[in-house]
Amino acid sequence: MGKGTAITGMGIISAIGNNVAENYQALVEGKSGIGRISHVDTVHKNEIMVGEILFTNDELEGQLGLNTDNNYPRTALLGAIAAKQAVADANITDMRKYRTGLISATSVGGMDRTEKYYYEYLENDAHRKYIESHHAGDSTQKIAEQLGIKQSLVTTISTACSSAANAIMFGARLIKTGRLDRVIVGGADCLSKFTINGFKTLMILSDACNTPFDDNRKGLNLGEAAAFLVLESDTVVKEQNKKVLAYLKGYGNANDAYHQTASSENGDGAALAMKKALQVANLNPGYIDYINAHGTATENNDLSEGRAIQQVFGGTVPDFSSTKAFTGHTLAAAGAIEAVYSVLALQNHIIFPNLNFTTPMKEFDLVPVTRTKGKKLNRVLSNSLGFGGNCSTLIFSKEA
Repeated sequence: MGKGTAITGMGIISAIGNNVAENYQALVEGKSGIGRISHVDTVHKNEIMVGEILFTNDELEGQLGLNTDNNYPRTALLGAIAAKQAVADANITDMRKYRTGLISATSVGGMDRTEKYYYEYLENDAHRKYIESHHAGDSTQKIAEQLGIKQSLVTTISTACSSAANAIMFGARLIKTGRLDRVIVGGADCLSKFTINGFKTLMILSDACNTPFDDNRKGLNLGEAAAFLVLESDTVVKEQNKKVLAYLKGYGNANDAYHQTASSENGDGAALAMKKALQVANLNPGYIDYINAHGTATENNDLSEGRAIQQVFGGTVPDFSSTKAFTGHTLAAAGAIEAVYSVLALQNHIIFPNLNFTTPMKEFDLVPVTRTKGKKLNRVLSNSLGFGGNCSTLIFSKEA
């Protein structure tokens, strides 16, 4: 317990950048990627704001060198690009040299293609191929194909907004128990009418840029993104003389079993997840330097998470902020997006700003960091809190 798992590579594509460097630059400059939707044909396009990646599917297919007859949904395209970046960053040239697995998270899967061709399945043979790419596991298989992972563990996690955090946690456990030597972990989700309509029905979408932890918050902005990290065992790191970007020090998962689409108002699940992560890391709360909060800017989440943070940290809450005002809420990918941001914060000793905040919530006196802040960071805690009360926490450290 307390021994971290090495992170040796990262890749990301989001509304604020097409790689790790571009994302970091946007974060430190406070440049949000939230705007009006353009590539999803929805009746709500003028009513909501989103975090959209501006590449078309054709452009993404070109980046991967796919032929025009492919059945890749947008989720798989984004995921493959981010995963390949992570593998390149880790300087992996032979997937067969070590026992290598892939754990990818998604909630949308191939929904964007199936909803587009829904009415033509029985009338057009050319579109029936998208039935096969509909399910969540298909995007993972396509990412594995792009990476050349053929004879190892390839699996998908779909636990709503905590999915990618759970994928990262699972990967670390596989390495710690000696099941695998190297695991590529993360998640991908694209924008689709299915998710837009669903969240619109829940009445938690904002018609303006989201404002995490603000008393006047109106709801979340959906986003699309993909991010992956490479986790490697001590043996691989030593034999390959790998540069370690950071360590996954602790992790915890809990469920407050409160409601299908809401968290406990007292933050019970989130508090338990944070406590478990601290226990795995063998750390006291006072050793956390920065919290990358889930911070969706919904009425329920920010109240619940704020109270959970108070439960765990008492009167000495560390600096915290939510980065969802940059990217939007990227659903199953969120835990991986914010894992990359947590590692970047550690590497550069920078806390990223909680954009759009003006008024503290009346329920407590917690105020996030609102401007890019330089601070010596040794450990960062990142929360991912999903529907159904599925709450996960990851702790990243500069040292093992």
